[in-house]
Amino acid sequence: MEKDRRPPRAGLSDERIVARVRAGEPKLFEVIMRRHAPRLQRAAHAIVRDAAEAEDVAQDALVRAYAHLHQFKGEARLATWLTSIAVHEALARNRRRGRLDELRRQIPLFTAPARGPEQELAAREVGARLHRAVRALPPRLRRALLLRTVAGLSTAETAARLAIPEDTVKTHLFRARERLRRAFRG
Repeated sequence: MEKDRRPPRAGLSDERIVARVRAGEPKLFEVIMRRHAPRLQRAAHAIVRDAAEAEDVAQDALVRAYAHLHQFKGEARLATWLTSIAVHEALARNRRRGRLDELRRQIPLFTAPARGPEQELAAREVGARLHRAVRALPPRLRRALLLRTVAGLSTAETAARLAIPEDTVKTHLFRARERLRRAFRG
C-alpha cells in the first residue's frame, strides 16, 4: 500500500507549518494554500469584482507569500499577512486596469472591436502606430508613462523608481500623453 503523500493537516498551527517550511519542508506550504485560498479569494473578489481574477490574485498572493516567507515576522496572524498581500495585489491590478482603460479612452481607435478583416487590419495598424509613438517618446517621458500606465505604479512609486519629484512625474505624463495625442491626430 502506497503511503499518503499529502502533507499532514491535523493539529498543525499556521505558525508551526511556517517554521517547518522554513526548516526545509516546503511541501507543507500546501496546507497553508488549502487553508487560506478561499479567504484570499473572497478578499480579492471584494476588490476586483471578478471570480476568475480573484482566483488569480489569490494564487499570486500565495506564490508571493511563499517566496517571501522569510519576511513573515509573526507579529500578526499568518492569515492577516496573507490577506494583506492579496489585497495589495488586487488593488494593484485595479490600478493597472484603470491606467489601461485611461489610455484606451485617450486613444479610442486602439480598443475598437475588430469585426472583419478590414477592422482587424486597422486595429493592428493602430496598435503598431501606438507602439511606434511610445517608442518615439524621449526616454524620460516613456519611462514615466510605462511605469504609470502599464506597470500600474502610483505617482509616488513612479517618482521613487525614477528618483525624481512627483510633480516631475506628472509633467512627464502630461507631455507623453500630449505627444501621443498629437501622433494620432496627424
